[in-house]
Amino acid sequence: MKIRVCVLFGGKSVEHEVSVISALQAIASIPADKYEVIPVYITKDSQFYTSFECSCIEEYSNIEKLISKSTRCTFMNEDGRVKLMRYPFKKTGNNVISEIDVAFPIVHGTNVEDGTLQGYLRLLGVPYVGCDVTASAVGMDKYVMKTVLKDNGIPVLDCVRFSSSDYADPEMCLDRTEEKIGYPVVVKPVNLGSSVGISLAFNRDELSLSLSDAFRYASVVLVEKAITELTEINCSVIGNTETAEASELEQPLNFGKLLDYSAKYQRGALSKEELTEFKKGIDDIINNPIDVENELKNDASIYVSPDGRIVRKGEGVVTYDLSVSLKKFEAEKLSRVNPGRPTKAAAGMASLSRLIPPNMTEETRAYIRSLAVKAYTVLGCNGLSRIDFMIDRSTNKVYLNEINTIPGSLSFYLWAPLGVNYSVVLDSMIKLALRRSREEEALEFSFSSDILKNFSSKGTKGTKGTKGTKGSKM
Repeated sequence: MKIRVCVLFGGKSVEHEVSVISALQAIASIPADKYEVIPVYITKDSQFYTSFECSCIEEYSNIEKLISKSTRCTFMNEDGRVKLMRYPFKKTGNNVISEIDVAFPIVHGTNVEDGTLQGYLRLLGVPYVGCDVTASAVGMDKYVMKTVLKDNGIPVLDCVRFSSSDYADPEMCLDRTEEKIGYPVVVKPVNLGSSVGISLAFNRDELSLSLSDAFRYASVVLVEKAITELTEINCSVIGNTETAEASELEQPLNFGKLLDYSAKYQRGALSKEELTEFKKGIDDIINNPIDVENELKNDASIYVSPDGRIVRKGEGVVTYDLSVSLKKFEAEKLSRVNPGRPTKAAAGMASLSRLIPPNMTEETRAYIRSLAVKAYTVLGCNGLSRIDFMIDRSTNKVYLNEINTIPGSLSFYLWAPLGVNYSVVLDSMIKLALRRSREEEALEFSFSSDILKNFSSKGTKGTKGTKGTKGSKM
């Protein structure tokens, strides 16, 4: 009998549309011989709908029509089994749409990726793929994430944090930024992804505009020092806190400019000016391989296997053909980079111009991958995440920028160079969820107590810190 996997996507988030794309990519690749997939689309007002049409990208050109073809539903735990039920319930007939063995949230952003949906699934008692409530919440809050990572010796940029109450005095925010950091700076909402609300500021006027924009999307905003000679490197990690393994690396080809939401998901071909900069950047990549100091070379908890895999504490959880060697950097691979980016958003992050793997020394590659694995385990992640790094070429230092606990497209394109099929990645993530569920079932979450029995027999008298007051009025 196939395992029933409920894929949840959409939700009340500014990254709603990206979630749809990521989920439908995954649904098409989940091994059909092992799993039965039930798609559940979450609308922007948090209603759940299911239908075959929910798994078809063309249906999302008309959401109202899609909903009319679908069944509104809800979840219910009955006798220890989680069931997807039609809602509202019919007075007669069967209301059960399907039982659910495991949930697979493929959602991005606030209200869904930040632990909210994970908490709901945990309360239901259904196993779910990916990070738990704590890791999801910490990963989404960039300030908390930085604090945890910094405390564990992982390099992050210093920042200043402003709440909406701080922003009641905008001049104070501007003064404090200039005093603590200076220009240029990056301004970002504390809990959003996909570069929503993120901007650069080179002076006080631009900072004022950037803060105003960021506070449109979040009640807490971070301001960091901008790296002017910037190289971005991303790495995916799969596993859990005991065993984790790093993917190949990617270098988004933006050459120091921030990738905003439209650049990631909506841009068409580059302009003439951008294309000129693009070509100059490629020349720079070819002639200048990245070489940074390996600050984790004495970390005994990181293991580099003979075939170049980076793992932490034990064996890797992903099985793939070790005969597939990692290819060295070759200039001709740049032919795979298309400066005329596809205009269709369905390609998601996979459509972004990128270099895989980046042109860097083997020592630099091993360092960044090991740093990704260490951060993943420090944050208590599970399933798969993408960790984004920044290299300051002026100082040759690496900083961890952020973690995406449910990254766009689930970063499947970072595993293909290692010979790992997307179906294998998805299968591994589901197995990790079921394993965590079995481990949690072995724990005690409640115990018998006479406290309520004693309380009812004594009334309010004798309870700690209170006195019984018969007939008292409010």
